[in-house]
Amino acid sequence: MKTLVLYYSMYGHIHRMAQEAAEAARSIEGNEVSLARVPEILSGEVIEKMGARQTIDMQQDVPVIDRDEFGDYDCYIFGTPTRFGNMIGQMRMFFDSTGGLWAKGALVGKVGTVFASSNTQHGGQESTILSFHITLLHQGFVITGLPYSFQGQTRVDEVSGCSPYGASTIAGPDGGRTPSENELEGVRFQARHACEIAKKLRG
Repeated sequence: MKTLVLYYSMYGHIHRMAQEAAEAARSIEGNEVSLARVPEILSGEVIEKMGARQTIDMQQDVPVIDRDEFGDYDCYIFGTPTRFGNMIGQMRMFFDSTGGLWAKGALVGKVGTVFASSNTQHGGQESTILSFHITLLHQGFVITGLPYSFQGQTRVDEVSGCSPYGASTIAGPDGGRTPSENELEGVRFQARHACEIAKKLRG
């Protein structure tokens, strides 16, 4: 079985969660896991002005996804920051370039799951994941989320992301908050859950 963890991360939060998702996916026996980024669409000058140069540069060892190989996986774990309650533009642009796969039905029956981040606790994490699901449904994905068997999403003793739609993290207004252990465990649980379902579907 082959699994792809595909993400975009401007300030490092989604990158951290993607690493954890990939590591958890590798714990599934017989699972070949790839970690990749979607292409950047911003210029270096804009990235500099947004204060993201350091966090973008630290991800250079993660390859950019090869569109020709995008349809070759059984399970897909997507990570995106929130932009106005939707996936970030870099992820949107990538999916808008996959019309050829849609025309061939190349992704029909594949398992897809989404995790996200936002600046604030109610900054659109759930709507980002749910609106991402619309794109996956058009491509024919079998969607999985983060079931309540991950009990960490019911915690009220600390500020935390995660919902039945998918794992998430809260970056804070200045981006200074890093993913908590509860949020990281959420994305690890989600990754294993999606991969187990994909494994069952493959028979």
